[in-house]
Amino acid sequence: MQLDLNLLTSLDALLEEGSVAGAAARLHVTAPAMSRSLGRIRHTTGDQILVRTGRTMTPTPYAIAVRAQVHELLHQVQGVLAPSRELDLATLERTFTLRWHDSLVALSGPALLASVREQAPGVRLRFVAESSVDTPELRRGEVDLEANANRPAAPDIRAENVGETRLVIVVRREHPLTLDGALTARRYAAAEHVTVSRRGNLANALDDALARVGLSRRVVATAPTEAAAFAFARDSDLVISVPEATTRSLAAGLGLVVLPLPLELPSAPVYLSWHQRYDTDTAHAWLRGLARDALALCGGS
Repeated sequence: MQLDLNLLTSLDALLEEGSVAGAAARLHVTAPAMSRSLGRIRHTTGDQILVRTGRTMTPTPYAIAVRAQVHELLHQVQGVLAPSRELDLATLERTFTLRWHDSLVALSGPALLASVREQAPGVRLRFVAESSVDTPELRRGEVDLEANANRPAAPDIRAENVGETRLVIVVRREHPLTLDGALTARRYAAAEHVTVSRRGNLANALDDALARVGLSRRVVATAPTEAAAFAFARDSDLVISVPEATTRSLAAGLGLVVLPLPLELPSAPVYLSWHQRYDTDTAHAWLRGLARDALALCGGS
């Protein structure tokens, strides 16, 4: 059997996009050309791959079963066929997609971009927002680097601790916690709080730490980002508890005060994560090094 590797690329795009039009746009070909490729794939596999259900296309059971295998096989083929040469940063043209916590983008993104522009002016960086749910983009190669406080559990995802930062309290100027006596865990717990969580979690490790000393706090709201949470604190007596390294510059600009957390709590880690397929990718390794340096500055390591 003679196999056309172009069909593997088309099949991967069809399975990822779930439509002929989407796959065509992804591969920069016309919809009729992609339709012809789908016809050849159907003939080769003996399976319909995508079937129409109303106005959308639905993958067949076979397509669902081989989706991950096809994607990984395509990357292996690309790795085998890609020419091996030394990295020339002056002529490198590539776009990297980075999904970082928004506070890490604000704190470390400018330093990373400056280093990239100085060394490889043809490289572009796409910073995209974190999702409120677990997403497979890192595994599928749609995101090159993640940076946040979460260590991925998947065995094919690399994760490196590039720094850590302690939690602090952010409140408005002349907040009662800044005026009346020592800041104790009991006074901290008695205040009303806003948590920062993209998933809308009202509780976190702070509540566990308070419970260990027989205390609890009242969380009145949750905000998806630190910037949004600070807006709640700016004109009220609400308390925000966030990582120190990603907080000080933003808090100062809003006229907020940073106070030490009156609890024994481990420092929050900063992880840089990528898929193992990029371990030997010289351009990716170069970017990881720059990202590592930029993030280490924010983590204080």
